[in-house]
Amino acid sequence: QVQLVESGGGLVQAGGSLRLSCAASGRTFSRYTMGWFRQAPGKERMFVSAISGSGSMTFYSDSVKGRFTISRDNAKNTVYLQMNSLKPEDTAVYYCGAETGTNRYSPNEYGYWGQGTQVTVSS
Repeated sequence: QVQLVESGGGLVQAGGSLRLSCAASGRTFSRYTMGWFRQAPGKERMFVSAISGSGSMTFYSDSVKGRFTISRDNAKNTVYLQMNSLKPEDTAVYYCGAETGTNRYSPNEYGYWGQGTQVTVSS
């Protein structure tokens, strides 16, 4: 069982930065690929980024590549999402998840989710 708690969301102007954190409970954190997804009102939950259990591999959607950076600290059971050069279209609720399936890009493959944190980017 893994419990996840996101933090770090907020309101920021376009071009600004935010750093999201996702703290996990449990001793098996390093076994999981961790992902960040986002969901805008009326839209599906979309893949943003993922990181392998060791942290050696990272993956990004085309829309955030070059602007967002995912990282993790297994000693602290925490995964981060550094978001730079934010755009109004980045506005969404951001969720972190622990992958329990085989497709890191699909939200259906994540068995554990946090409650989400709101990110709002004003123009």
